[in-house]
Amino acid sequence: MTIKTPPLTEQLKGGLDAPICLTWELTYACNLSCLHCLSASGRRDPNELSTEECLAIVDELNKLQVFYINIGGGEPMIRRDFHTIVDYAISKNVGVKFSTNGSFLDEEAAKRFASMNMLDIQISLDGFDAHTNDALRGEGSWADARRAMDNLAAANFGEFKISIVATRHNVSQLDDYKKMADDYGAQLRLTRLRPSGRGVDTYQDLRLSHAQQREVYNWILDRPDVLTGDSFFHLNALGESLPGLNMCGAGRIVCLIDPVGDVYACPFVIHDEFKAGNTRERGGFTNIWQNSERFLELREPESAGACASCGSYDACGGGCMASKFFTGLPLDGPDPDCVLGHADEALANVAPGSLPRMTSDHSKPGSTRVLLSTKPTS
Repeated sequence: MTIKTPPLTEQLKGGLDAPICLTWELTYACNLSCLHCLSASGRRDPNELSTEECLAIVDELNKLQVFYINIGGGEPMIRRDFHTIVDYAISKNVGVKFSTNGSFLDEEAAKRFASMNMLDIQISLDGFDAHTNDALRGEGSWADARRAMDNLAAANFGEFKISIVATRHNVSQLDDYKKMADDYGAQLRLTRLRPSGRGVDTYQDLRLSHAQQREVYNWILDRPDVLTGDSFFHLNALGESLPGLNMCGAGRIVCLIDPVGDVYACPFVIHDEFKAGNTRERGGFTNIWQNSERFLELREPESAGACASCGSYDACGGGCMASKFFTGLPLDGPDPDCVLGHADEALANVAPGSLPRMTSDHSKPGSTRVLLSTKPTS
């Protein structure tokens, strides 16, 4: 008798002994005030984990055999102990990928990073030109990011990443981005805009139209070397599956540690509803990952809910949990960016003042302004 092995995605939905990838926001401090910042960063939290606490978490991750960590913020290089934490993680065979706006990645830092193993760097950029990028990320941010890329290239760092959040204002520049990455010998990483953090306020002004989503879907299919981090699995409803696992890994294979040690199901749901514990509690991160009631709930078989009658549910899985939550839609409903339009009516009926907000907002005063006000079209 032959026993049929379930698909990999079905096996992973039950959770793993350790996360495949753990995102760790080291600080909420940031020199920028990006309008779509998923963590609403800006000001440092006085309760930030100490250097010693961070190194202890690295020890746990080493014992759990976590393959690598994604370090972010805020701007992680603002922390004075940033290099200490990175060096220690690598010494413990925990690979490090960190995201930066590039402001502090000078020639000296680039040379230091180029001499290290198990280190990957991702530069954030949200416009091929300064006009498009700086409207979202702040004046001068485009120049700082390009300077950081130049420094990495001059130091022979190798294949760093250029990360773009796809918005209705920069999606026409994808070919330009790809050429930029190729010219640097870098990899392009395209990610989805999600309505978390300050993105709750700017989502309607920045989200892709249905037509633009189709363009992105076809563009990614034609360029398998472009990384997406499974951001766009909701687009699988259009037909052929995009590269990747194509599933929501929240609390199953991914999670987030925030600057004060709170652990959430994924980087896009910094809200008490998805908080699983704090690393300062007894048992630390290991106990949270393995025994948290919230994570165990997420690993249970899920209901198709309102999407049960849709023939594309098996392909898209209902989309992104965080995007539903922060747009006021039920978690068992369709993704707000459902390319078949199944969420459009429900989304239009959500009262803006009723939307959930992240648990803590570290934005600087005035950073929630909306500069781009083009209304989405179908």
